[in-house]
Amino acid sequence: MRYFLELRYNGGAYFGWQRQPAMPTVQQTLEQALATLLREPVEVTGAGRTDTGVNASYYVAHFDVSQPVAEPQQLLRKLNFMLPGDIAVDSLTPVADGAHARFDAREREYRYFIEPHKNPFTRHLSWQYYVPLDVGRMNEAAAMLAEFDDFTSFAKLNSNNKTNRCRIMHAAWTVDDSGVLCFTIRADRFLRNMVRAIVGTLVDVGRGRYSPHGFRAIVESRDLSRSSAGAPAQGLFLSDVRYPPEVFSRVCAAKRSEER
Repeated sequence: MRYFLELRYNGGAYFGWQRQPAMPTVQQTLEQALATLLREPVEVTGAGRTDTGVNASYYVAHFDVSQPVAEPQQLLRKLNFMLPGDIAVDSLTPVADGAHARFDAREREYRYFIEPHKNPFTRHLSWQYYVPLDVGRMNEAAAMLAEFDDFTSFAKLNSNNKTNRCRIMHAAWTVDDSGVLCFTIRADRFLRNMVRAIVGTLVDVGRGRYSPHGFRAIVESRDLSRSSAGAPAQGLFLSDVRYPPEVFSRVCAAKRSEER
């Protein structure tokens, strides 16, 4: 019997989502708690990998169990009680045996937050960057991303990607009333470290190191050495994963404003 989980986590204490030897990860922590409650080994498959320190305000994973869960809501309560405070599971939904949290996902969305002032309460959830940025230039450059499908310039070396091709549907910056910048990017897939590399390079556009035309040249070059250093991990949130309705429809209606 297969179940989908909707969850959220603060990645600050973890070496990413994926299980690693002798390192705390979100996947491993979730598997241990489920195995204890279900009294059988459990392997959890996530919608994708998040790197060390990266957060998820919305994440989907699946696991299989030998028998149907008799009381899903009770299991959900026990699971949240057992998990550490930086991981919260919001729903437990039975799905078809062939439904796959990773391979059936059609779109993924990330958000990156930059604060232009010092804030002791959000320093672990944003990049506090004090250099003035030209958001108009950054948006001009970001809009170009949808014109390309090869993002080798933002792909981490030695990642064993079969392809560096992605289809970006949306990429834009917004600024809220307190001056916090939010970069939202949505695509069918992302390469390892891709979003942080794009953000770092767009910030260099905003501070005048590159022009929007120069940003285009970086993407066209397919040369990682020409892009900027990646933005810090703590400002990045996986914020949405979308599936065909026949596979899975989002149950958790968490407000987007809760992403930080």
